[in-house]
Amino acid sequence: MWAITGLVGGIIAGLYWIVLEHFTEFLAEFQGWMVIPTMAISGLLAGLVIHFIGDPGEIHLIVNNIRFNKGKLEPKNNPSMILSSLFCVASGGSLGPEAPLVQVTGSTGTYLGKLFRLKGEELRSLSIAGMASGFTALFGAPLGGSLFSLEILHHKHAVEYYKAIIPALVASCFSYLMFALIIHLGIGATWDLKAYHYTGVYDFAYATAFGIVGTLFGWIFIFVVKFFKKVFEYRKFPIYIKTLVGGIILGIIAFYFPLTRYFGHNEINQLIHGNFALNFLIIILIFKIVAIAVTVTSGWRGGFIIPLFFVGTTLGLIIHNLFPTVDTTLAIVSCMAAINACVTRTPMSTTIILGTLTGFTYFVPILFASLTGYFLAPKIPFIGSQSEKLSEE
Repeated sequence: MWAITGLVGGIIAGLYWIVLEHFTEFLAEFQGWMVIPTMAISGLLAGLVIHFIGDPGEIHLIVNNIRFNKGKLEPKNNPSMILSSLFCVASGGSLGPEAPLVQVTGSTGTYLGKLFRLKGEELRSLSIAGMASGFTALFGAPLGGSLFSLEILHHKHAVEYYKAIIPALVASCFSYLMFALIIHLGIGATWDLKAYHYTGVYDFAYATAFGIVGTLFGWIFIFVVKFFKKVFEYRKFPIYIKTLVGGIILGIIAFYFPLTRYFGHNEINQLIHGNFALNFLIIILIFKIVAIAVTVTSGWRGGFIIPLFFVGTTLGLIIHNLFPTVDTTLAIVSCMAAINACVTRTPMSTTIILGTLTGFTYFVPILFASLTGYFLAPKIPFIGSQSEKLSEE
């Protein structure tokens, strides 16, 4: 059952990725000022999909359902999630395809669980296995993906559903295999950072220091999101008006700073190889944080993990620009790890996923940075359903 869930998850992820790539290529034809109407119309269409087909919710809802709805994720929202997220991700929103994929593959796990007449913990485990297959396909990291699907559900300092770890691992491996077959994926790092050379025990202190900088920007990101949330919730407007306004703002930012467009999968490499000036990097950092916040709060659909890695990369390059003696790779990876662990509270899986995506094989410095982000994170979690209060109710 776990293997079947993984295979189905991998097929869904592979097909979604192919459609997404073609749709992105089509919308990328619209260059220059055309970016603004393209993103505005995409936002409007995504909003209309959500308005008429149903609101698929966000990552908060997935966490809630796994914890309080006996692990059931409803497949009925999948058409809305797939369609709206395709418009949002392909047109250049600052959110990645990971959250939509996890919702769809997780609910597929629930559906298969019901088909096999599973109940209780077994059904929940299959839903989590489905989620893990979605994470894994995208990140290409079976171990990191399966851990992420468990860690994102935690509260306080505990990974609650550790019984699901083997189902998640099995599903992840099969999903990865299927996804690799469909999109001809190779094994290797996604982002080509320079090789890192360990210089001694001080590197851990550096990783922690960079981690503190990354965490600070994690806080800034959370406050910027809260600010835009208030702006977009100031008046009760239909969802498609919000997504339209979001699209116009994102289009304007993308017109002036094309590097902030899209969720950062390819843009991170452009940043690394770009040799950009310090002023440009600071502007990109500011506007990328604004772009992610607008995308999250205006009702656009997607996940913010890879966009946060983009912010971490920019931060690492800024640090290197200010202190040229610093190892660029260590700075980038530490900032990526800390900002993501601060916002999502997933230090273990962040470390493993980053190791896979960047080819940075020294896990310990990344772990220092991840834990720095995790323990210095705000008391109230960004993903509200991770908070302690909810689980006590």
